[in-house]
Amino acid sequence: MKKLLKEFFKGIGSENPTFRLVLGLCPTLAVSTSVVNGLGMGIAATFVLLGSNIIISLIRKFIPDQIRIPCFIVIIATFVTIVELAMKAYAPELSKALGIFVPLIVVNCIVLGRAEAFACREGVFSSMLDALGMGIGFTLALLLIASIREILGNGTLFGLLVIKGFEPVLYLVLAPGALLVIGLLIGGINFLARKRRAV
Repeated sequence: MKKLLKEFFKGIGSENPTFRLVLGLCPTLAVSTSVVNGLGMGIAATFVLLGSNIIISLIRKFIPDQIRIPCFIVIIATFVTIVELAMKAYAPELSKALGIFVPLIVVNCIVLGRAEAFACREGVFSSMLDALGMGIGFTLALLLIASIREILGNGTLFGLLVIKGFEPVLYLVLAPGALLVIGLLIGGINFLARKRRAV
């Protein structure tokens, strides 16, 4: 049980894909301009991670080593297509805002990395917990970055005005602002982790 909990929580903490492994930065930079976009991308990536990890773990013994990567991509692409079509049908505005970054989940290094490093070697339940932990960790990172950028860059949160009379720092809603926020957060997290290890 302790091992299973560790598999789940590592994605949120010690192996957070954004802050600790520094993976999936392309969609993180692009979609974290608002909390709604960040949440949408996080849920989409979590769904794809969960579905692909479960299927890959179930059929891992039947996939020949020589073609495992193409097989993983086909499985991941199937779940991405489901997410993309569902978004277009039920959340067209979000689908338009996320644009090309939803189909690009197919080659997202977080999803492919978990398939290659974990799901093809472990059982279904462990793979499911790993996917959930990584997905939640990615979503939380997106929400934190998007909250900072939206509040300070637009003066809003979930599109609602939160700071009256505040002069927004427009730089933060641009790509360089995303790099600055992510860099400061990664630096802060590394500093706290080092300080914690030293105690």
